[in-house]
Amino acid sequence: MPHPSPAAIGDLAFLSDCHTAALVDRGGTVCWWCPPRFDAGSVFGCLLGADAGHWSLRPVEPHEITRAYEPGSLVLRTTFTTASGTVDVLDALALTSGARGDDHGLHSPQTLLRCIEGAKGEVEMETVFAPRMEYGLTLPHTREMGGGVETWGGPLHLTLRAPFRLETEGGGARGRVTVRPGERVLLRAGYTEARADAAGPPDVGIEETLEGWRAWSQAHDGYDGEYADLVKRSALVLQGLTFRPTGAVVAAATTSLPEEIGGELNFDYRFAWLRDLSLTVRALWISTCADEAARLFGWIADAAGHLDGRAVQIVYRVEGERVMAEQTLDHLPGWADSAPVRVGNGAWDQRQLDVYGEVVDAAFQLRETLGELEPPERDLVVGLADRAAAEWMEPDSGLWEARDKERHYLSSKVLCWVALDRAVQMADALGATDRVAGWTAARDDIRAAIEDRGWCAERGAYGGAFDSDHLDASVLVMPLVGFCAASDERMRSTIEVIERELGGDGQVHRWEGEPHGFLICSFWLAECLALCGERQRAQEWFERAAGTANDLGLMAEMVDTSSGSLIGNMPQAFSHIGLINAAYRLTETAAAG
Repeated sequence: MPHPSPAAIGDLAFLSDCHTAALVDRGGTVCWWCPPRFDAGSVFGCLLGADAGHWSLRPVEPHEITRAYEPGSLVLRTTFTTASGTVDVLDALALTSGARGDDHGLHSPQTLLRCIEGAKGEVEMETVFAPRMEYGLTLPHTREMGGGVETWGGPLHLTLRAPFRLETEGGGARGRVTVRPGERVLLRAGYTEARADAAGPPDVGIEETLEGWRAWSQAHDGYDGEYADLVKRSALVLQGLTFRPTGAVVAAATTSLPEEIGGELNFDYRFAWLRDLSLTVRALWISTCADEAARLFGWIADAAGHLDGRAVQIVYRVEGERVMAEQTLDHLPGWADSAPVRVGNGAWDQRQLDVYGEVVDAAFQLRETLGELEPPERDLVVGLADRAAAEWMEPDSGLWEARDKERHYLSSKVLCWVALDRAVQMADALGATDRVAGWTAARDDIRAAIEDRGWCAERGAYGGAFDSDHLDASVLVMPLVGFCAASDERMRSTIEVIERELGGDGQVHRWEGEPHGFLICSFWLAECLALCGERQRAQEWFERAAGTANDLGLMAEMVDTSSGSLIGNMPQAFSHIGLINAAYRLTETAAAG
């Protein structure tokens, strides 16, 4: 029972239970689900190959479609209108009430819910349930059971409960039901491990899931700055990308959605990067998720362990595992035939010096929330500042994880400066006053080197690396992290050059020659312009970047500026983080006059 890939990345809707994610296309097909956690193998994977599994639910007749999230939630309502009537389908990854308090009901029973509600006339609905375990490698066994079907194969067991007859077919099941006004038909697909007791999915419904999301939203409803609706939606997306048991925030819900159609830059983003930490913490704090920000920092400290001379890893799996060797799945053609499909990420053993500043700055931002740091957290911050002082002059793979060779990336030097600057300010709390003189000297050396070797007089801008005339939008972080004022002569010139040379088509590209706009870079430019007092231009850049979101407010990593189509993994935390931080910067600068 193959199913074609979705027509566009922008057609995807995002469901989450804060353990894993599911994606639903506009036509009512679940084309991605990886129980029991974000980085597990898919059971519905037709996003990357027609034979990799799906679960469709739609009217038999031709139909029109509208959709929206239920307010304050990641519960999707899709309205199908046919000649004979109208039905709504509510899709969600289930949440159970569990304990309240800080968790706000975000507990996962590992169940995917699809609820049909009759609205007008009569509509005959058809569902096709075709799981394919381990990214489509395993065709499961299937058998009918009371009230549904069960399928099993490889490491997984799925049970589908439905109040109408399902007939087994080709490793799955198919069935039809007619729905009339006021009727509700609930389908529940539950996951268990293959050898566990397969009792079927728990008796949980849409209402309980809505209650859980709305409780979380109401508890995090303190942002009243500019673009509040966009900020609140992005905060919900970040919560949906959070692995609740640990607090880790994954970079995206998907793997291998391409940076360029037909290209090879297809990577697995279902992991948590230290590189994103400082920006993520800021975004969570802005959107009144201070507890989540502190929990994320605590997870990083636990995952990193005691440094003791070991290399600082830049990315971890969601429970803190280090090893994520990259491999290709050659049996999958990839989205829009963009192979290879990769799982794992080869960046796990790269050297990226910018992470020192990201982690130390996160601790600096959170110092009031965290209170007195625990000894492992203090040791981590001190150790990273020491690393920054000792290693800042070495080349690395940089913020964009270059795979060809290491270079002296300017953004990495700037973030090493940040690590030392924040550590000096926190020295008393870190119990490290004896290190202040050394940290200060290294910080001053970094600044001198950046001004000497980072400035390119020919371009009138800071280059992407030492002694380079190659433009790189990552240097826009310089005023955002306090290295310099946006209005400083060199920085102001750099902002103008990047806007003109990398943003000439309306979105900022990471570097010259990159085919698509990279959304967080456009948000960074908006922040820089706001700091320069160019409010109207800042708003224009912000609104163009935010305007790339699909009809549900979701953004991918990139946008094809020729068509406006979203490109890359989806939804992308970095893009939503950029939106939140830029909205707050616009709010701050407006208040400052």
